[in-house]
Amino acid sequence: MNVGDTGFVLISAALVMVMTPGLALFYGGMVRTKSTLNMLMMSFVSLGIVSVLWVLYGHSLAFSGDVGGFVGNLDLVGLKGVHSDTLMDNFAGRKIPVFAFSLFQMLFAIITPALMSGALADRVKFSSWMVFVALWVTVVYFPVAHWVWGGGWLAKLNPAVIDFAGGTAVHINAGAGALAAVLVVGKRVGFKKDPMRPHNLPMVLIGTALLWFGWFGFNAGSELAADGTAASMALNTQIATGAAMLGWLAYERIRHGAFTTLGACSGAVAGLVAITPSGANVNVFGALLIGVVAGAVCSWAVSLKFKLGFDDSLDVVGVHMVGGVLGTLLVGFLAINGAGGWKQFGSQAIGAFSVMGYTFVVTFILAYVIQKTIGFRAGEEDEVTGLDQTAHAETAYDYSGFGSGGAAMASLAAKQTKKVDA
Repeated sequence: MNVGDTGFVLISAALVMVMTPGLALFYGGMVRTKSTLNMLMMSFVSLGIVSVLWVLYGHSLAFSGDVGGFVGNLDLVGLKGVHSDTLMDNFAGRKIPVFAFSLFQMLFAIITPALMSGALADRVKFSSWMVFVALWVTVVYFPVAHWVWGGGWLAKLNPAVIDFAGGTAVHINAGAGALAAVLVVGKRVGFKKDPMRPHNLPMVLIGTALLWFGWFGFNAGSELAADGTAASMALNTQIATGAAMLGWLAYERIRHGAFTTLGACSGAVAGLVAITPSGANVNVFGALLIGVVAGAVCSWAVSLKFKLGFDDSLDVVGVHMVGGVLGTLLVGFLAINGAGGWKQFGSQAIGAFSVMGYTFVVTFILAYVIQKTIGFRAGEEDEVTGLDQTAHAETAYDYSGFGSGGAAMASLAAKQTKKVDA
């Protein structure tokens, strides 16, 4: 066992775990007050559901053997036969425990469906969402992770698809799934008519900071070793994220005349997304270019939902799918050490668009079946009242402790909510 690499992977796994609560705060601050807790819970519950499924069969389907290039086998169900000293020495020569690798990959599986939740804010049944998450990771995430990282067909292309840390398996996967689910569930009540502004931008900023912090584990940790490649990936992650923030803000200033806090946060996330598949294979100037392009293009892309008429509540499609595609394709030309070129670009395009197509179709079918059976969309009355109260019997903010002033604040908030939702 390489104890240094093992310690690095375990610390990276802990950083990736922080990303899911960070995502919950990022999304939670972007919704209206009445659905804050519901939004937090849609991300947070993934930690419970996917952790259990990963140990039962997810690890095995993603990383055990190969069945037709599509999915793994069931030899490692329940991590059967794996012990604390069982090493991953057959995986890229890494001398780390299978348990460390499995934990790290589990946390990737956890955050991917959580990313989709932002597209469906304010309007889905929480019980149906939990069913959806369980089914989606089983039929979409586990197979796609196998395609890219588990020895599946995308890993066998010549040249193989470059996806160092999840541009296809995580971000394109989540973005395409979000788009399909949105088309089945439909628009929020009052979409394009009522203001649906973020209720707590400081919360969004805190969530962004936690995502950015955790992303070093997400990206650098994917090397599975404390070496120069991990260091390069960490540096490029920082560079691309900063450049993307500036790119988004510049586009926003030119287009809308202001530098917004939400734009800075969204730009940073767009940069993190775009550098994820490519950061270990480009130099610092490639990272700068990827970041600036992702920031500007994703800022433009999020506006398309109003023109095209789909209600992606928190811009999952515009940031994660578009950013993931950009990062996956650009590395085809920007890859260093002779890896780039038209042939590599062709493999990158196959990887990006095959994942997008498969995920969109399967997710659409899955969401449609749930909608027609147990119902995916919450009732209109529940949506107008707010899912915090109807699904969780709680509210994010309790003003009663502030006496008459708090009562007045609560009354005013209720009146504003009714006015907006009328």
